[in-house]
Amino acid sequence: MLHLGNLRTALLAWLFARSAGARFLVRVEDLDQGRSRPHFEQAQLDDLAAIGLDWDGEIVRQSERHALYEQAIARLDADGLLYPCFCTRAEIREATSAPHGPLPEGAYPGTCRRLTAAQRLERAANGRPPALRLDAGAARIRFTDRLTGQHKSVVDDLVVRRNDGAAAYNLAVVVDDAAQGVGEVVRGADLLDTTPRQLLLARLLGAPAPTYAHVPLMLGADGARLAKRHGAVTLDDRRALGETPADVRASLLRSVGLPGELDDALAAFDASALPTEPTVLAAA
Repeated sequence: MLHLGNLRTALLAWLFARSAGARFLVRVEDLDQGRSRPHFEQAQLDDLAAIGLDWDGEIVRQSERHALYEQAIARLDADGLLYPCFCTRAEIREATSAPHGPLPEGAYPGTCRRLTAAQRLERAANGRPPALRLDAGAARIRFTDRLTGQHKSVVDDLVVRRNDGAAAYNLAVVVDDAAQGVGEVVRGADLLDTTPRQLLLARLLGAPAPTYAHVPLMLGADGARLAKRHGAVTLDDRRALGETPADVRASLLRSVGLPGELDDALAAFDASALPTEPTVLAAA
């Protein structure tokens, strides 16, 4: 279920789009088939509508777009930019605990990039299906976020296809943003670190790069990202406390300094005036 932080991010994305006279698009990112369920999708869409949001065009579902992702993967492979990765998560954690040059802490150090053809055949014979990684060449990416300013980063060798055969998040969103004509991505600040990877992929795929605005998160009283343990964090939770969706919307808008009515918030919206620090949700 969407929590209050998700809902506030959606409100802000809607305001960014509508204030610019742009379309507001909804995409269901349901590549993780183990966790995705139709009733969750419908509940999320119902929550967006309940707080007054509308959207343009058909809803796009990533689970229906595998062919597009495979085309992008084939293009990268034809350019000699991919290699199989047999590493387990434990092996990656162990490998990334040691210094490895210019890459940021925790980045994939390229273990399987250095395997010989014989070593790859040996690992494949052990029965573990490989993921596919992009040989990023320690590319340096710079970009300016509308809210958080200038950033620069070295990109590690990211996964483009998981070992279960599904396209990875970073690849899928780049393909979809290009296909949908997305000009600006508005999302939570927890995804800021994924942006350099996506900008590199867009460049390699010849796709136009959108601009980005990473909005502040809502945190629990303990300073962690919102979760069930923090109490009444969903729209249904708030309804159970006697609040209406309009009450919840007003509270979310006021938390970023905007009027509580959606039309008034749109009239007053100024992206440059938005806070950049997270909001701590008081216990309900």
